[in-house]
Amino acid sequence: MRKVRLGIVGCGFVSHLHMNALRQVTGVEVEVVGVASRTKERAEAFARQYGIANHYTDYRYLLDNKDIDAIDVCVPNNLHEEVCINTAEAKKHIICEKPLTGYFGQDLSGEVTNIGHTVPKRQMYKVAMDSARRILRAVEENGVILGYAEDYIYAPPLVKAKRLIEVSGGTILDMRAEESHSGSHAAYSRHWRLAGGGSLLRLGSHPLGAVIHLKHFEGMLKQGKPIKVQAVMAEMANLTKAPGFVAEEKKWMVDEWQDVEDWSAVFLTFTDGTKATVFANDTTLGGVVNTVDIYLSNSIVKCKMSGMDACEVYAPAHDIFGDEYLREKQETKAGWSLPAPDEDWMRGYPQEMQDFMECFSEGREPVSDGQLGLEVVQVTYASYISAEEGRRIELRELED
Repeated sequence: MRKVRLGIVGCGFVSHLHMNALRQVTGVEVEVVGVASRTKERAEAFARQYGIANHYTDYRYLLDNKDIDAIDVCVPNNLHEEVCINTAEAKKHIICEKPLTGYFGQDLSGEVTNIGHTVPKRQMYKVAMDSARRILRAVEENGVILGYAEDYIYAPPLVKAKRLIEVSGGTILDMRAEESHSGSHAAYSRHWRLAGGGSLLRLGSHPLGAVIHLKHFEGMLKQGKPIKVQAVMAEMANLTKAPGFVAEEKKWMVDEWQDVEDWSAVFLTFTDGTKATVFANDTTLGGVVNTVDIYLSNSIVKCKMSGMDACEVYAPAHDIFGDEYLREKQETKAGWSLPAPDEDWMRGYPQEMQDFMECFSEGREPVSDGQLGLEVVQVTYASYISAEEGRRIELRELED
């Protein structure tokens, strides 16, 4: 049996998702050799929970370990570049959570505050793209593999959609994709200097990655090269700053956003003239919306990565189901609900890790790679420019 030895950097929410997914990998033996976190107590607790032998407060101990083949980067967005490049230079493969990188005020001196309201978005674009290119260059120069952890690409509905697109022979004319919910409770998400953006970067990375990937896929099928994004037109807003909402005594959604948007909409034009619309917001109640609707010239395919009707439940009071998990971001368990029997599987987390482990052991590129991560960063920050300048942005004009 093939074997991959991993080190994990970071012990937050996504690290647990990855650990649970890694345990489901088949055909490749996976051993998590060590975990690192800046907080000793968190590293100890994570190692104890998952039976990991080694834990550190400095991830460079993992890089120095000759037995480790790959590093799973689960740190905050603003640390991705540093950890990814150091990992590549240590000749270890990389799993990097989305987004690949971004703008966090790296080019600013002194205390970084209120970035989202003061720094021009064109400046952000350049810095973010330079960061993404440095990561990919380090990966290439050191001969390692980067798995860009975009689970939408591996979600069973999207995988099925790709098979249907292939056999139909139709042309993708329009796509409408969304990820929305009632807001992240992570403190870092409120600040641009830590998150790199608001709802578009944090949530929109998923649907953006999906529509970009699907047009790549179609292009490779029909002409041997990917169809890419040509232009974007976007709007951003802070709906939780509306006077009526501010005046409400009870808040059912997160309202503590500092200098990041909580609502976004992006219209994409591809090089073949086809379109896609992506919505991402932190102002949607009732659980997470994860959808990709694909309108082809000869068919329609609708993908729901979180909504399932395989199980329906009803409870007259919130506490009846106790601590049993129903759905992410669902505000109450009272009334009718649609619990997800296996939410991680529906979103593609185990399938994602299966592909990465096979790639690391076989030396091939993953379905979701660094190039996709770079293009998501490109489209995201071009969209921020579009919203700031109030016009359509051609991607080629940003590279001049």
